[in-house]
Amino acid sequence: MQLKILSFGIAKEIVGGPVLDIELAAEATVGELKSRLLARFPDFMALSSLAIAVDGTYAEDDWLLQEGQEIALIPPVSGG
Repeated sequence: MQLKILSFGIAKEIVGGPVLDIELAAEATVGELKSRLLARFPDFMALSSLAIAVDGTYAEDDWLLQEGQEIALIPPVSGG
């Protein structure tokens, strides 16, 4: 399946833009997506965290992905 991934903050810098297209097997999980991202973009390993939201909801690693969902990379946020 073809997934369109939205990225923000440092994640956008790591992947080289605000949108990334990734191909994964049907019935792939968020965990498999994370593994693919880490293999393709090792700079993600330097982040203290990387959350993935699916259709506006933070998703755990066992969440099944489907084509057409809105998927977003949410890097750590600092504030003060």
